[in-house]
Amino acid sequence: MTGHPAHHHQESGGLPLEVLLPAAFVVLLAGGYVLLAGRARRRNPQAGWNRWHTGWFLAGCALLAAGLLPPIAPWAHDDFRGHMLQHLLTGMYAPLGLVLGAPVTLLLRNLSAAKGRRLTGLVRSRPVHALANPVTSLLLSVGTLGLLYFTPLYNAMSANTGLHWLLHVHFLLAGCLFAYVIAGPDPAPARPSVPVRLLVLGVAIAAHAVISQLMYGGFGINIYAPVDQVQGGAQIMYYGGDIAELLLAVALVATWRPQSASRQSRRPQRGAGRARHAVL
Repeated sequence: MTGHPAHHHQESGGLPLEVLLPAAFVVLLAGGYVLLAGRARRRNPQAGWNRWHTGWFLAGCALLAAGLLPPIAPWAHDDFRGHMLQHLLTGMYAPLGLVLGAPVTLLLRNLSAAKGRRLTGLVRSRPVHALANPVTSLLLSVGTLGLLYFTPLYNAMSANTGLHWLLHVHFLLAGCLFAYVIAGPDPAPARPSVPVRLLVLGVAIAAHAVISQLMYGGFGINIYAPVDQVQGGAQIMYYGGDIAELLLAVALVATWRPQSASRQSRRPQRGAGRARHAVL
């Protein structure tokens, strides 16, 4: 007996709501981004908007749709291996694409100066600073996996449609936060140095490996599913997680820009540097 009970489908115009709602969300997300990118090009043709950012964001939307829509979504309701594949798509692969799309920078390009300063102030606020701490993002993205699979929480959330969707939201937001902290091109309140971020990523890789190995061996887990499904899900988590985190490491190196020399040259003009950064 699996941990996923049968779900009742609510129909809306011939489509179940559990298909219609995520499809509408992904379409609005992708469409809104494309509209903002086109507007940014029209407002400033010389600066334009990086097409790679657009491609990454749309790839993230496609991966998110793959995780939330058939055939993977129905499989995830009835098979723990499907659940784990869904978790990887919505919590690791899709967030990387969405974050590499630099949505905050795109939004700043479309806002007035006053609204842009307010958004920049929000990004630099204490709550965002606390969330963007590498340890916080690591606990929210990886630390909650232990709570989910080694307590009755997974079985309780699987049996409740609302909690099940809440789990998807958590996977997506926590994954975006972690990708943003590690390799995001968007402005951050205080992004740590590259060695620190690589260290945090290494801890995440080790944690995923330990959890998946404990899951495969059946040590301490609390998942109502056949053994072959649990072991298959553990393998998907182990190998799929490694690939996702390798891609994140590549993104970190690709988006890294040395700043030490430029900081040294700007020290006598600290006030002017702040003014320029505030405009950005």
